[in-house]
Amino acid sequence: MKLPEEAELLRIFIGESDRYEGKPLYEAIVAEARRKNLGGATVFRGLIGYGAHSRLHTAKLLRLSEDLPIVIEIVDATEKIEAFLPDLDRMMQEGLVTVERAKVLVYRPGKPEPA
Repeated sequence: MKLPEEAELLRIFIGESDRYEGKPLYEAIVAEARRKNLGGATVFRGLIGYGAHSRLHTAKLLRLSEDLPIVIEIVDATEKIEAFLPDLDRMMQEGLVTVERAKVLVYRPGKPEPA
């Protein structure tokens, strides 16, 4: 797969406890991005954060540590990112989604994995 030099970065902010059809939302989003053949996705688990409800989520407080912030980043062509947005809208109950321009400098697949 080749990515254009001028692409978009899709960034999705959700909570670790968010679910979609019984599984973690971040897993469902990555699976759907893969199914739609987007360039790649990475999931980051945050140490501390808060969102629209201003409720602090941190690993320091044992009772809140099961709902840490999650950020998913996906880079691909503008058209593919735009086409993926309705899927996100369907899957997410709450959270934040941002899109920004990205300049792709290098995108090289490694050696194919053995089957």
